[in-house]
Amino acid sequence: MKNAVHFGAGNIGRGFIGKLLADADIEVTFADVNEPLVDQLSHRQEYKVKVVGSECKIDTVTHVTAVNSASDDVIDRIVKTYLVTTAVGPAVLDIIAKTIAKGITKRFEVGNEQPLNVIACENMVRGTTHLKGEVYKHLDPSLHAKTDELIGFVDSAVDRIVPPVEAANDDPLAVTVESFSEWIVDEQQFKGEIPNIEGMEKTNNLMAFVERKLFTLNTGHCITAYLGCVSGHKTIREAIEDPAIRQQVKQAMHESGEVLVRRYDFDRELHAAYIEKILSRFANPYLVDEVDRVGRQPIRKLGPNDRLIKPLLGTIEYGVDNKTLLKGIAAALKYTNDSDPQAVELQTSLNQYGVCKTLAHYTGLDEQSEQVKQIEAIYKQL
Repeated sequence: MKNAVHFGAGNIGRGFIGKLLADADIEVTFADVNEPLVDQLSHRQEYKVKVVGSECKIDTVTHVTAVNSASDDVIDRIVKTYLVTTAVGPAVLDIIAKTIAKGITKRFEVGNEQPLNVIACENMVRGTTHLKGEVYKHLDPSLHAKTDELIGFVDSAVDRIVPPVEAANDDPLAVTVESFSEWIVDEQQFKGEIPNIEGMEKTNNLMAFVERKLFTLNTGHCITAYLGCVSGHKTIREAIEDPAIRQQVKQAMHESGEVLVRRYDFDRELHAAYIEKILSRFANPYLVDEVDRVGRQPIRKLGPNDRLIKPLLGTIEYGVDNKTLLKGIAAALKYTNDSDPQAVELQTSLNQYGVCKTLAHYTGLDEQSEQVKQIEAIYKQL
């Protein structure tokens, strides 16, 4: 049986990538710093996943174990594995890069010259390419050429809604996921044989899919959250079932979708169907996802390469409508959450410097631009 090391044993790690790997008869070693979670996984070596769509079913995931990602155990696993995947969040990639570099170094030291592929499964454009750059910082330069030859760093686009587990759940390993999932990988970046994993789709045009997901699911999800917060809704489902919000979220996704149609020659009708599918996913009655969770880290979400500003820049590039995207950005500026350091920082900046300077600072938009002035006007009306 083939084996994989997966960094991140949280809900997304267990409910999405870990499950797909295990379902493909790959033995999965989760690597995580959460000691109780590692103990539970290594003791039980299985967990339950509730998959919810039009109906609800429970799958049991087996052939799994876990090690502490700060221990030498994980390095020893990387020495022998044929696949390394991650679901740790973009900020943690830089932390695990050193561990992966140690694993690669030891792998070469013991003479393992089998190809190894590394896939970062994060909400991040070309996340694996970023991880590769960080790994190389920790590799001896004498190993770079061999790493180039034998280690594949494969970019991917991932899409599955995995809400936090209900507090009433007495099984700490159980996780709930929606039935929809999409894991698309850049087939040109693999070294050696490409793994055959059901649910992992190969493409030679990854950026089209990365931006389709970013501009549609991610853009729509956070605008639903921010408009939901402004209107006093508690969950994504409540917000998207508000007809006014649903209409605005749909319009925002059509605005960002127009960029995709022009940039990648997407079929307009198929993309409209994709938008409808995403709207129905937001309304999934089995998923309880709070607007506060989806809205978290507004500064990251307002970054120039992220889900609000990147599609806006596309609408400016192609000269197409962007009124609702501008409203979504204004709503993001209204997001308050005392337990989220980014939300606190954003509100502090707005109070000290105002909308235009704050936007310019965090988004890279020109403070004097027409778009910034429009966002400021909408912000004052919300």
